[in-house]
Amino acid sequence: MTSRRQVLKTLAAAPAATLATPWTAFAQGEYPARPIRLVVPFAAGSTPDVFARIVGERASQGLKQPVVVENRAGAGGNLGTDVVAKAAPDGYTIGASITGPLVNNVVLYRKMPYDPFRDLAPITFGVHQANVLAVTPSLGVNTLQELMDLLRRNPGRYNYASIGVGSLSHLSMELLKTLTHSYVVHVPYASSPAAVTSVIAGDTHMVSLAPLAVMPQVKAGRLKALAVSTAQRVPQMPEIPTFREAGLPMDGSAWIGLVAPAGTPAPILERLNHEFVAAMRDPATNEKLKSQYMEADPGTPAQFAAFMREELAKWGPVIKRSGATID
Repeated sequence: MTSRRQVLKTLAAAPAATLATPWTAFAQGEYPARPIRLVVPFAAGSTPDVFARIVGERASQGLKQPVVVENRAGAGGNLGTDVVAKAAPDGYTIGASITGPLVNNVVLYRKMPYDPFRDLAPITFGVHQANVLAVTPSLGVNTLQELMDLLRRNPGRYNYASIGVGSLSHLSMELLKTLTHSYVVHVPYASSPAAVTSVIAGDTHMVSLAPLAVMPQVKAGRLKALAVSTAQRVPQMPEIPTFREAGLPMDGSAWIGLVAPAGTPAPILERLNHEFVAAMRDPATNEKLKSQYMEADPGTPAQFAAFMREELAKWGPVIKRSGATID
C-alpha cells in the first residue's frame, strides 16, 4: 500500500476539495465498519452501472464489507452525483460517474446543485470506452462518409439519440455536425438502453454510445456500426474504423471514474483508492471489464483531478459552440 508520505505528496497536488479535512487520528483498520453505498447516477444496465457492479464486487473483498450499488438516475447524471456530493464525508457513500456530471455539466447548466471541482474528491479514474456511432439499417448507408453526405443533403430531416446533454454521446455528435457542416436533431434519453431502443424502434435514426450498449444490437443486425470515437481502433471490434480514418479530426472516450464527497478524510480516500485500483488491476476483474469493451486505467486522485480539468478544456468550447444549455 502507498505510504502516508507518498499520499500526502499526491494530495498536495489535488484540488482543495480533496484537502478539506486534515489527517485524522483513527487507524485505517477501523474503516470500513459497515457496507459502502456506491451511487450510480444512471439506470440499471447502463455502462456506469455495469462498471460499478464489476469493480465494486472485487473491491468489497479488500474492503471486507459489501459495496452496494444504488441507481439514482435523472438530470443528466446530476441527481445521483449530487447525492454523493451532499453525503456525509465518511467514506460510506461514494459514486461512479461520467464526463457529464463530473465535468461538462458545469458549462451546460446555468445553476448546478453542486460543483464537481469543489464538492467532490476524486478517488481514481476508472475506465475508458470508445463510443460507437451506429445507425438504423433503414438509412441505407454503409460508411461514415455516406452518412455525412446524406445528412448534408437533408438538413434537419434526421435525428440522433443520446444519454443526455453533456454526455459524450451528445458532444461527439455535436462536434461531428460542426466538422461536417450538417444538421441533425438531438433527442436525449435517460439511459443508454432507452437511447438504443429508440433507434431500433425507428423513433431516432442514429446513436453514438459505448460498445456495451450498441454492439449486441449490431451483431443482431438491428443496428449498423460506422465508426468509433477513439484515436485507434478497438481490439475487440477491429473491423470498425475510427472517425479520423474517415478524415474527421475528433476522438473521445466515454470514461467512468470514482468520486467521494469533498472533505472525506485522507486515510479513507487512500484506502478506497488502494482497493479500487487493486480491483481494476486484478486479472480476473480486468478481463471482465475488457469483455464489456472497457479499458481500465486506474491511478491516483491527483491524476484523475488533472484529467477532469483537461476534459473541461477540451469539451467546454465544443459545448459553447453548439449553443447547448439546460434550464
